[in-house]
Amino acid sequence: MSRHRRRASDGTVRRRALLIGSGVVVCATGLGLWASGGEGGAPTGAVRQPSDRTSAASGESSGPGAGAARAPSPTPAPSRSYALSRAPLTIPAVREHAPARGPGWRPARGHRVVVDDPALADEGRLVAGELGMAYAGERGDERAGDLRLELNASRGANPESYTLTVRGGRVTVAAPAEAGVFYGTRTLKQAVRGGAAAPEGVVRDAPAKARRGLMLDIARKHFTAGWIEDRIRELGDLKFNELGLHFSDDQGFRIESRSHPEVVSEQHLTRAEVRRIVRLARSRHITVVPEIDSPGHLGAVLAAHPELQLRDARGTAATGAVDISEPAAGKLVDELLDEYAGLFPGGRWHLGGDEYRALTASDPEASYPQLAAAAREKYGEGATVADLATGWLNDRAAAVRAHGRVPRAWNDGFYAGTSVRPDEDVEVAYWTGKEIGARPPAEYLSAGRELINYNDEFLYYVLGQPQTFVYPTGQRIYEQWTPRVLRGTEPVPASYDDRILGGSFAVWCDLAGSQTQEQVAAGIRMPLRATVQKLWNPDEPGLSWADFRKLADRLE
Repeated sequence: MSRHRRRASDGTVRRRALLIGSGVVVCATGLGLWASGGEGGAPTGAVRQPSDRTSAASGESSGPGAGAARAPSPTPAPSRSYALSRAPLTIPAVREHAPARGPGWRPARGHRVVVDDPALADEGRLVAGELGMAYAGERGDERAGDLRLELNASRGANPESYTLTVRGGRVTVAAPAEAGVFYGTRTLKQAVRGGAAAPEGVVRDAPAKARRGLMLDIARKHFTAGWIEDRIRELGDLKFNELGLHFSDDQGFRIESRSHPEVVSEQHLTRAEVRRIVRLARSRHITVVPEIDSPGHLGAVLAAHPELQLRDARGTAATGAVDISEPAAGKLVDELLDEYAGLFPGGRWHLGGDEYRALTASDPEASYPQLAAAAREKYGEGATVADLATGWLNDRAAAVRAHGRVPRAWNDGFYAGTSVRPDEDVEVAYWTGKEIGARPPAEYLSAGRELINYNDEFLYYVLGQPQTFVYPTGQRIYEQWTPRVLRGTEPVPASYDDRILGGSFAVWCDLAGSQTQEQVAAGIRMPLRATVQKLWNPDEPGLSWADFRKLADRLE
């Protein structure tokens, strides 16, 4: 803290202190100057957040309002001296903050949110409502207390980057695209909620990874639309940008269908509910990524179409597996993909591709001779069941690509040693290294493929903890995981980092009755926060886990 003295008329020294946040500021008569550093009150150097674990964890704020202020002296108007600001404490932490001296900013009734582009109206109205301000739309004038949202597109800039400037009693959030502006408002919202005021200075922030997701298995367990919408609001405030919905599996098919109503489970989301979910997600700059897993995990579809069930040479049904030698099977799945492409307008699609029963047999060609024959007929002598399955994946990729979607598949749907190669644009959702013929992540990366990290040893929340799964903890993610830790606990070489697009936390409902949806929300709360912290900035966090957890509680 700093204190200014003034000489009173009787020759004595008087001091008047105002408590601002947890810092003390002294009111004193004098020259009436604001103590500042650098141009416009900002210093020339920037500090990374937070630079001091102890002070950052304490929740100190340089903004007004954290404590009651005593009335200033009735003598001539005082000047004020403020301590150099500290970076706002947020989840995820901001990447860079240039501190400055000043009172910071806090919202008040009558303050305005203004925008420089009508495209920012949604972001402006949302933050105005959250902070109790008035949304004033496009305005060129400036008023005390204004929060201004600006687009400043520049070639090559990260669209999710933003600058948040607190100076002169006003705030400006500027970014190359709407997503960046939205993230700037999330930082501002957290700064106000956690510290009563946004600290003076300039935040420059951007994510390390472009994909930051939560995947929900809504096939095995029905989650209500309202619960999913609550998760979207939570994800938006944390700067996640993907929500995966795995809505078809052996236990259920959970979204209303017009093309094949016979496959839909009794408990399901209506098309209207899905449109509402997608609309809310879009307002938070979250892409909803649907998944109809095939050619395995189709039990709910096969219950209505048993003629398409895969059977081995003895006639034994392969649970959840469709017979990919049957053209009708591909036709049915493509009809579903075509239908839901109109319901999910985002640019990505998850095709599944994992755990096809035929390829878990010791000799797939002998166990499933119809598949072996179809492979040879389609791809020539020497073709295998794995070639046929790879061709199935490519055909489904073509179906979603026709709708402008980028396809994605689980890593155990990519088979080694096949003559048919998976299409180059199919992203790898890497989750396991336990499958038959498992390949390490570096093998995919060295071949030039792009990966998304779903590491099941850190990021899988499997209800009931079957097999060897245990509920992941936020602390373990926070302290041990990074996006380069794709398998086990060892990171892949840094040279592959740019091919790792990001990561996703995943909720799987293998034993659906093990937890209520409320228990799931509570159980994933801190793991989600730890995951996004490491996707936004994979470096060692500035806060200890204990302080990070306290911060999460304070930001609620």
